[in-house]
Amino acid sequence: MYKRWIFILFFVLSKIKGMVINMKNSSMKNLNKNKNKNKKDFLTLKDYSRDEIEYLIKLASKIKNDKKLYSSLLKGKSIALLFDKPSTRTRLSFEAAIEQLGGNCIYLDASNLQIKRGETLQDSARVFSGYLDGLVIRTFKQETVEIFAENSAIPVINGLTDMYHPCQALSDLFTLCEIRLLDKSLKFTYLGDCNNVLNSLLIGLSKLGIDITVGCSEKYAPSKEIMEYALQQAEINGSRINIFHDPVQAVTGSNVIYTDVWISMGDEDSEEKIKELMKFQVSSKLLSKADKNVRVMHCLPAHREQEITSDVLDGKNSIVWQQAENRLYAQKALLVYLFSKRQL
Repeated sequence: MYKRWIFILFFVLSKIKGMVINMKNSSMKNLNKNKNKNKKDFLTLKDYSRDEIEYLIKLASKIKNDKKLYSSLLKGKSIALLFDKPSTRTRLSFEAAIEQLGGNCIYLDASNLQIKRGETLQDSARVFSGYLDGLVIRTFKQETVEIFAENSAIPVINGLTDMYHPCQALSDLFTLCEIRLLDKSLKFTYLGDCNNVLNSLLIGLSKLGIDITVGCSEKYAPSKEIMEYALQQAEINGSRINIFHDPVQAVTGSNVIYTDVWISMGDEDSEEKIKELMKFQVSSKLLSKADKNVRVMHCLPAHREQEITSDVLDGKNSIVWQQAENRLYAQKALLVYLFSKRQL
């Protein structure tokens, strides 16, 4: 009889404990949901309107012209960089931007965290929300940043995934604006591998109503999903997207020629792919087919003598170093927008 009552008491207590844990978890989820209503993420340019993109470009210009602006906006705030991939420009520009805005930056190598030992992204996101005010993620799957955003009470920024690189595209749009080419008369040509950078440029330019030409091989063409979205935006905003498999046809009359590496991070080296894309190399010979004042862009790092020759990268038509510097001002503008009370 005594043992029976002990068993019943133990059973009741275990049920009560389970109810308390569920109530706590439910309260935490509701708290995150309530906080989520007041935060904005930057996962892809798909989520941003034309007005927002144009506002961010103007804000980046304003910040570049007065580097002391918003110098205390992030005072008392901690923002982490959670990186799965190596980085130079994304890491440096965000670390400098956060510091210059008065915040504290924490760099996290994902390989040294419990995520790599099986802790779920959902659990990690909730923990990060308790310690941090913002999170920049550089990783492989787009799903990763989406899960973090869904389960975080803090702004989440996509610092690069295999699908998108919105921070790079935003900065590139600012650079085009700075050199006074970001208008309907622009003939913008992207050459080579159709990767995450091109995906974001297709979205950004089509939302702004600016034509874009892609020069690529049939085998390494833009994804169907991205093209469907970009073509829809182009139709809405009155622009065109052209795909050419002949590099000369693609660059003829171009004001801007943009290229990127052919073998992205995480991809295996492929001699076949390099051979396939070699005719799309940005060389002085190909440049001669474009507008005489053509500007050359590359998001870096460059594989010299592969997708671009050294004489072009270092030549008078190159704006690559201006483009790289502008990452800082674009990141600052994005942080100001996400952490200030003014949002469109």
